[in-house]
Amino acid sequence: MKLQVECYSGYKAEERPVVFRIDGHEYRVEEVLDQWYGPADAWFKVRAHDGNLYILRRRTCVPHSEWDLVSFRQAAG
Repeated sequence: MKLQVECYSGYKAEERPVVFRIDGHEYRVEEVLDQWYGPADAWFKVRAHDGNLYILRRRTCVPHSEWDLVSFRQAAG
């Protein structure tokens, strides 16, 4: 599975994800529900335009690092 993430860069580079693509399918981030930082990672819990929840992780200890999809939860409905 290939994950690509486009970020908003404001006060700092890659401040938060705004669009991500999984295997060619594009998802717009409607809301960042939570974000937290570890010693080597930044984590973002987001709700995409499809209503589903995703947790995305970026390695902050490596410049220009790749993103990972850590978790996916389908919206109840």
